[in-house]
Order: sequence, then structure tokens, then C-alpha cells
Amino acid sequence: MPVSPPTFAEAAKWWLRLGFISFGGPAGQIATMHQELVERKRWISEGRFQHALGYCTVLPGPEAQQLATYIGWLLHGIPGGLVAGGLFVLPSFFILVGLTWSYQNYGTVAWVAALFAGIKPAVVAIVLLAAYRIGKRSIRTSASRGLAVVSFGAALAGVPFPIVVLAALVLGSLVPSLAVGGGHGKILDVDGEFVIADGVAPPAHALVSGPRIAAVLALGLVIGALPIPFLGEQLREMASFFTGLAFLTLGGAYAVLPYLHDGAIAHGWLAPGQMLDGLALGDTTPGPLIMVVTFVGYLGAGFAGAVVATAYTFLPSFVFILAGGPFVERAREIPRLAAPLGAVSAAVVG
Repeated sequence: MPVSPPTFAEAAKWWLRLGFISFGGPAGQIATMHQELVERKRWISEGRFQHALGYCTVLPGPEAQQLATYIGWLLHGIPGGLVAGGLFVLPSFFILVGLTWSYQNYGTVAWVAALFAGIKPAVVAIVLLAAYRIGKRSIRTSASRGLAVVSFGAALAGVPFPIVVLAALVLGSLVPSLAVGGGHGKILDVDGEFVIADGVAPPAHALVSGPRIAAVLALGLVIGALPIPFLGEQLREMASFFTGLAFLTLGGAYAVLPYLHDGAIAHGWLAPGQMLDGLALGDTTPGPLIMVVTFVGYLGAGFAGAVVATAYTFLPSFVFILAGGPFVERAREIPRLAAPLGAVSAAVVG
């Protein structure tokens, strides 16, 4: 039975809901999207989900937020991508602003940790189930199974995630069978109909178009540059610092925390020791862990600082997806390009 495409309003409502329930870091957030969008709502097929996830994983920035942006873009074009990615972080932004205000005035976050402690065991169960389901459907060859096992061992051994991803990319370029579905450009649907199915051509807005991509890049530059002359010196420093931070977050928020910590203290936005309190807030509230930038920005320059820190951290992610997405969709038809992303997907499952 064919699945009816969601209206823009229906999709926006679900993305807003996701923003309030996106606990558990990227693993929990990706697991929730997979369970809801692939298995329950069937808005996107397994192969398309895995292909998008492979691309988002190799980008700097929060991969779960980028994945939401990508799927929203596939469904409803650029407006859909902006709404999906924006609503993914908006609830977390306002929650963190409120909690940071409370922290600044009352100096404690212990009650927040206690409030959300019960959620963590449920998130672990969701992540384990999602890893099993995603692996069962996307890892179908001995090469991809072997890569998942090796990646699991590398994680246990403490190998940094960016190195695992880079190794998977190189291996995928050498072993075509690491493509999701066995190394062929097109991937067969699994278990019925989807709104965005494996064998269906990308929608018109997802085709490679030089003028459209140039417009996205130009708009990103304008949005980033336009406010700068109207910001005070401290906010301009924040805009510059957090834009740079956005390009360093390969491998997740934990990989860039030392840089964020040192930079925030050097600029006088945080006192030593406050970063741990910010992490306690970021780790126990919905949204990506990199939302700790909202905490840093608020303590450094109030609400305006929180807005600047958050906006300039996430702006590059939107540009990466909306400008790069058409090329990623095109890569589905080219086995030589699809295999590296399939290898990354196998490594992510591991």
C-alpha cells in the first residue's frame, strides 16, 4: 500500500516533537529518527537513510542535526531542511537558556541531572535496538560485516572516531562491496513502500543545479556576514570563534570540547570549572551535546551571546547539507562514490 507523503505542516510538527525528545546524544537521536521515519512513518527507506547518514557522519558538525536537515530537505526542499534542522535545536536552545539563567543566578545544576537521570537507561535500550535493526538491514556482505566488527574493536580500544571514519572512507573506495546493499548504485527497497524509496529518482529540488547551489552558498555567506557590522566587539569575537568551531567538530562534540574550553576561558566567557557544569546541562537535556555553546554564549554575553554562539555554530551545517545534498544524491547512482558512504555506515553501526 503506497505511503502518502507528509504535508509540510505534518512534517514540521514531527520535527518540533523530535526537538523535545532528542535525548541520548547522536546515537539516541539517530536511533529515534530511524525508528520513527524508516520503520513507523516510512517517510524514507533504509538505503536512503543510510546513504544520508554516511554523508552526515563525515561532515564536521552534529551529525544527527544534519541528518534531520537532510531528510527534511529531501521531503520538502530547502524550506523543509531549514525547518527540520532548526526545530531540532530550537527547543534545546530555549531550555538551555532557561537552565543557564537558573545556573547563573542560583549556581547549581544538580537538580537537572537528577530530573533527567531516569531517561538514560531508556535511551541506551533504544540505541542498542536501533544498532541491531540498522545493522541487520544495511550490513549484508562479509566485507561490511568485517568492517563493523573492526570498527567496534577500534572504538573499544579508544581509537578516535574521525580516524575510524577516514579509514572507512579509504577502504570503501577500494572495496565496492562495502556500498549499502552490496556495492551497486541502486538499492532495493525493504519491507514495502516508502515516501522516499531506494529505487526512485531524487525529487527535482534534489538534482544538481549550479545556480541553486550557488544561491545557497551566497545566502549562507550573507546570513553569516550581514549581522557582523551591527554586533559589538565581544559578539563579533564570538561569531568568529564559533564559526571556526563549527569546522572543527569532526568526530562529535567531545572531540572539540578542549578547544571550546580553552577558547572560552581565554576570551573570559567562562571561569575555570564552569565547562563541566555546562556539560552537565548539555548532556541531560534534548538536542546535540554541542549545544553547550549556548551555555558558553549566555555566560559570556547574555541572551545575545547565546543566540550568536548557537547560530554561528550551526550555520555551516545547513550550508553543508543544502549545498552538498544534490551531489550526495547523485552519488547514489555511482557505485564508486556510493561504496565509501556505505563503508562509513558500516563503521557507524560498529
